Amino acid sequence: MTTTQAPTDVLLTVRDLEVIYTSGKKTVQAVNRVSLDLKKGRTLALVGETGAGKTTIARSILGILPDPPAKVLGGEIDLEGTELLGLPEEKMVHVRGGRIAMIFQDPMTALNPLMTVGQQIVEGLRLHTKLSEKDARVRAGEMLELVGIPASRLDQYPFEFSGGMKQRVVIAMALACRPDLILADEPTTALDVTIQAQVLDLIIELRDSLHTAMLLITHDLGVVAQVAEDVAIIYAGRIVEQGTREDIFLHPTHPYTIGLFAALPSAMDDGGRLRPIPGMPPDPTDLPPGCAFAPRCALATDECRVGEIGFVEVAPGHPVRCIHTEEATR
Repeated sequence: MTTTQAPTDVLLTVRDLEVIYTSGKKTVQAVNRVSLDLKKGRTLALVGETGAGKTTIARSILGILPDPPAKVLGGEIDLEGTELLGLPEEKMVHVRGGRIAMIFQDPMTALNPLMTVGQQIVEGLRLHTKLSEKDARVRAGEMLELVGIPASRLDQYPFEFSGGMKQRVVIAMALACRPDLILADEPTTALDVTIQAQVLDLIIELRDSLHTAMLLITHDLGVVAQVAEDVAIIYAGRIVEQGTREDIFLHPTHPYTIGLFAALPSAMDDGGRLRPIPGMPPDPTDLPPGCAFAPRCALATDECRVGEIGFVEVAPGHPVRCIHTEEATR
């Protein structure tokens, strides 16, 4: 285990993370040299279309990428001085679930149908704490109560719960060991609108009461506005814009970010047509040279289609990967 000196307010640092998937002779560039910092007690939202690499980043942090077909080509993932990439599994297993927990997108597949919900919460507590079987069961009941489920339902199986209740159980499992970091992968996508609001309120309340940092994966900007303090916009496996929630919502600068907001319905408009982003995301097995968004961008020039497009800091702490930031914001 290697240690480095990290800033006191930063919990997790990711530097130049690069992940590929291989299928036959094809190579998918899933994550392309992504770097980000997650501060203690704050929520960073990763926003982008399906296939942008958001879940791959989270699974890389947790060390649960399927190998094969996934392979981490390089980068660093530092959790308060502990380098997670390459950490032996016998040490990583104590980080996973103990210090970092994940709320998966689909509670139907996140829960073991052959075990009661109580057994599944107790299993994690016994692995990561020194609680006895009896005390772990008491804590499991308390966690269910915390997410609005009576402790009397500890001995019921997942099929006896509704979709929203299953998601609450998954949240209880993730928070049972009081982790420092929660990775929330589209935690409300499988739920209806009413239950989505309840689950989001619950996540916010528990995050704040337990002082837990969170990496939120979503494509829903409404969820981002409600939950996150910091935002990273991802396109084709790369961060194209990053900043605080106010930076992104009040001063979107990358043409892709601007396009995401333009495609949203607004209560202030007159019922006119939405403006979708033209075209489709690029084939991840054959990314275009230069800026991957150039084929869909009205501002793209020949300069955008060659070489590496670096970040331009349009304001302190607000970097944008674009050479046409002034034109984009006019």
